[in-house]
Amino acid sequence: MRTHLLLALLPLLSTGVVMAAQNPTATAPPPIVNTVMVQTLPDYPGKEVLMITVEYPPGGADPVHRHDAHGFIYVLEGTIVMGVAGGKEVTLTPGQSFHEGPKDLHTVGRNASQDKSAKFLVFLLKYQNKPAVIPVD
Repeated sequence: MRTHLLLALLPLLSTGVVMAAQNPTATAPPPIVNTVMVQTLPDYPGKEVLMITVEYPPGGADPVHRHDAHGFIYVLEGTIVMGVAGGKEVTLTPGQSFHEGPKDLHTVGRNASQDKSAKFLVFLLKYQNKPAVIPVD
């Protein structure tokens, strides 16, 4: 009986494994995000700066998303891989930076290491009362 049950479940289990392999962020540990500051910009009505730190645990990654903002990333610790639709993936180490614009689709954001954390600072120039991260399916 158990053999028949295992044989019946095998196609479902293997499909899940293939789907996880095709979408590594589906099973990746999520990032840890902390707000550093939020500052309105009187010279730019309706705009604000949001500064956050993001820590990717080992093997951590972001889902595909966009920001509807200018995003400036500065790596503090570890090694990360970043990329936007239509651009090349880049691998960044401490002291290196990355920019994504308000129309960019952030397709790659992950820790390059499976055994060490990575941490970076993000400076977003965004509209007030708009979400910092907009998920994309």
